[in-house]
Amino acid sequence: MRASHLTGAVATVALGLALTACGGSKDMSAEPMTSTAAPMSMSTQMSMPMSAPSTAAVTGMFAGLNGKNVAGTATITGGTVELAGFSSDEGPDLHLYLTKGTTEADVKGGVRLGAIAYDKAAQRFTLPEGVAAADYTHLVVHCDKALAVFGAAQLGR
Repeated sequence: MRASHLTGAVATVALGLALTACGGSKDMSAEPMTSTAAPMSMSTQMSMPMSAPSTAAVTGMFAGLNGKNVAGTATITGGTVELAGFSSDEGPDLHLYLTKGTTEADVKGGVRLGAIAYDKAAQRFTLPEGVAAADYTHLVVHCDKALAVFGAAQLGR
C-alpha cells in the first residue's frame, strides 16, 4: 500500500513539473502533493491520429500561345484535374498534357491526360497511377495532329 501511494505522489510531482515547464501559470509548489490517481506506468504510450496525405489544390490560368486563344482555370486536387470556364480555338486533335514547360519537347516528355473539348467549359481528367502533379509545372493544350501548342496554364504552388 505504501509503495503505490509513493508512486502516485511521484506521478503528481512529475505532472506538476511538466506543466510548469510547459508554461503553466499555476504554481504547483503552493499546494499539497496528494493523489488519488492510479499509478502511472512507464510503458504507457500515447497515440496520435495519423493525418491524411495533403491534398492541397494547385491552380493555374490558361493563356493562348502561338497565336491561339485558350482561356479558363485549371485546378489539380489529389489525382484529379478540373477545368473551369475553359475555352480554346478549335483544333482537329486537342489533348491535355501535364508538362515541365510549353515547348514541343516538353509536350513529348510530358504526360498525356486525354482528349480535350475546345468548347466544353467544365472538364475533368484523372492523373495516371504514380504521376505526381508536383513534378510538373504546366498543363498544356496541344494539337497532336498539327504538333502545335495552343495554350498552357502555369501551375502555382
